[in-house]
Amino acid sequence: MKRRITWGLLGIGAVCLTVGIALGQPASVLAKAIRVCLECIGIG
Repeated sequence: MKRRITWGLLGIGAVCLTVGIALGQPASVLAKAIRVCLECIGIG
């Protein structure tokens, strides 16, 4: 039973990751991360 839950959650995670990549989310996340880092050091 635990293996089914583990594999099910792993499958759902893989689907969500694939959909996010297909929608172009990595670029958005990277841009936000750069903005936050620049604000932290006082440049942005």
